[in-house]
Amino acid sequence: MAKASCLSAKENRRFLRETGERVDFPFLFLVLLLLTIGLVMLWSASFPQSEYDTGYTDSGRYFRKQALCAAIGLAAMYFFSRIPARFWYRTAWPLYGVSILLLLSVLVIGQEVNGAKRWISLAGIQFQPSEVAKFAQIVLFARLTRHFGPEAKTFRFGVLGFGAALMGILVPLALEKHLSAIMLMGMVAVVMMFVAGTRMKWLLAGAGAAVLFVIVYISLMGYAGDRVTAWLHPELDPGDTGYQILQSLYAIGSGGLFGLGWGKSRQKYLYLPFQYNDYIFAIVCEELGLAGALGIGAMFSALILRGYWIALRSGDRFSTVLAAGLVTLIAVQTILNLCVVTNLLPSTGIALPFFSYGGTALAVNLGEMGIVLGISRQRNREKIQEVSL
Repeated sequence: MAKASCLSAKENRRFLRETGERVDFPFLFLVLLLLTIGLVMLWSASFPQSEYDTGYTDSGRYFRKQALCAAIGLAAMYFFSRIPARFWYRTAWPLYGVSILLLLSVLVIGQEVNGAKRWISLAGIQFQPSEVAKFAQIVLFARLTRHFGPEAKTFRFGVLGFGAALMGILVPLALEKHLSAIMLMGMVAVVMMFVAGTRMKWLLAGAGAAVLFVIVYISLMGYAGDRVTAWLHPELDPGDTGYQILQSLYAIGSGGLFGLGWGKSRQKYLYLPFQYNDYIFAIVCEELGLAGALGIGAMFSALILRGYWIALRSGDRFSTVLAAGLVTLIAVQTILNLCVVTNLLPSTGIALPFFSYGGTALAVNLGEMGIVLGISRQRNREKIQEVSL
């Protein structure tokens, strides 16, 4: 019965050659364009901090590290674009288990950076296990979606099933006090559960529980409460808790319509903290102005919409949900970062994809885009039976 309901390996390869073996070029172009602009803006935003941190001997320290990670990410993107979706289906549970072990290991051997213990150093390479966990969660949710099928509408599978898998990752993150990752992964999970078919009433109930959790979390964690106070009234403490957001708003406001010009930002000269990381978009606004910021926003929008277009046209249910989850991750990160930089939301510590400094995040993001590109090879195929995975 299985043989009758799916294509043989040979027939599958021939079918791919005939109907969509090439990756989606518009999506690939948008990824490369955003990466290129991101690296150019990172150079501009980071060189004052690089010079200061190296005793004014090296202006390209952070740019070189980012460029190296971009090269690694591009290699991963190409490699992953050649891997069939069934590989990720089969490795979902092992990947999930490894990600939990990495998250737990942070509590024991993790390194503290800027007051947060979320990094691990292996062979001189520092990375955040949470980046791996985000990907593992998406892959596992895609597998569970295919496994649950129509039963995802029930409370047992659509809520308890997905919820148990999600908590396996959120609990270690809570122990790390990694609120931004918890928020991000929770929002991605809700979107994927909706795509899987979980009833809206359960999703709304989960959203309410999440809001309650955030309120309790903020009330218990003093630093998180300070962020909310700084968000609501940054002018009350301009020299401390409100300093960063005020400097960000100064940068955005001084850019005007067309900006001061590339490389001519004033706030990046050690006025705006993390100007090459979480707040790099403020430097983009200052140097490129409202026009440049809107242009970059349009590129992100086009990338996200094209990604969902690829997801809807993939060859099987697992691939559809996997691509949708990966694109949603980029979408949520982008929206949250832009809202923080413009003070529409409290500071969350979420980076802007392809722009913010962070080698692990950049390499992982590019690798994930490679998976979407691999799925795009199926875009001209009709849906096939799930057993083919």
